[in-house]
Amino acid sequence: MTLVTDTEGRSAPRVAIVGATGAVGGTLIELIEERGLRYSALHLVASSRSAGRKLTVEGVEYEVQAIETFDFSQTDVAFFSAGTSVSEKWVPVATAAGALVIDNTIAYRMDPDTPLVVPQVNPHELDRRPKSGVIANPNCSTIPLVRLLRGVEDRWGIRHAVVSTYQAASGLGHTGVTELQESTQASLDGPESEFEPEHFKPGLAFNVIPKIDRFLDSGFTLEEQKMLQESRKILGMPHLDVTTTCVRVPVVNCHSEAVYIECHEPLDRAELVEVLGALPEVTVHDGADIRAFPTPATVGSSDQVHVGRVRITQSNPRAFWLWLVADNLRIGAALNAFQIAEELLDRGTL
Repeated sequence: MTLVTDTEGRSAPRVAIVGATGAVGGTLIELIEERGLRYSALHLVASSRSAGRKLTVEGVEYEVQAIETFDFSQTDVAFFSAGTSVSEKWVPVATAAGALVIDNTIAYRMDPDTPLVVPQVNPHELDRRPKSGVIANPNCSTIPLVRLLRGVEDRWGIRHAVVSTYQAASGLGHTGVTELQESTQASLDGPESEFEPEHFKPGLAFNVIPKIDRFLDSGFTLEEQKMLQESRKILGMPHLDVTTTCVRVPVVNCHSEAVYIECHEPLDRAELVEVLGALPEVTVHDGADIRAFPTPATVGSSDQVHVGRVRITQSNPRAFWLWLVADNLRIGAALNAFQIAEELLDRGTL
């Protein structure tokens, strides 16, 4: 791969965002503007139905290109966030043309030739270009969880973890948010409303749904299995015991998780809070008021994993609970992908 250089003589990759008109793609564009990623060319790519749309990035107007006709040989790194079926079809085309792909779908996460990366946890995976030409971005609920598990494992060791997620409508992108808004209005309009939910069944308005993704023969859902398999791979702990119930809630953005962790050694709460608070880009809401806690409404758009309700169980000094909230479009998707690219540039891998 030959990279052109920017005005200061540094390597500056040619970047493509596939799924640029979606929720995660739009967040990637925001991050380019906020974090100052250097690039020599930027291509915004989507399906043919979105081709021709105009989007502005750093004051420059770009026309969205159709993936069906896009030439990936123009690209050094391609962010894919257009859905699993799109990645399965077009990522091989991109890698064959020489692009390094950072993929935000389930398509390649468990591929043994593809690293699954959270830069705060396993950045060593970015020391070399992967054999597959793909770096996988983990599930939106796995990312904040493993960032905390890493610190706990390093200090006390983990016997097992039990997690309940409370996942926002934006986990399904713009369509999920729109359906939540429309179904909420329909519910307020009364029982005579003829609104029929398409993506959340039963409807999500004033409701919680203990099912995300399809059911497996085990009775768990694919979302729940993802969190187990991905946590093991990212942490390099093939026997890690994580069991999960994933729930969709009527929140626009930010996923929350209630996490129970049993360790190998007894815990001191003050030290636990200190260890969690020292992790990169983690904010512990504790301090003077033990009753402080984060919520999706209070943390808003954020690049921090927010932690609260830290408490050691009364019956087992080796176990504790915590509550976490993280912006699923940023930390759970676009920001993690973006930080992968930043790390690659810093390491000279890209």
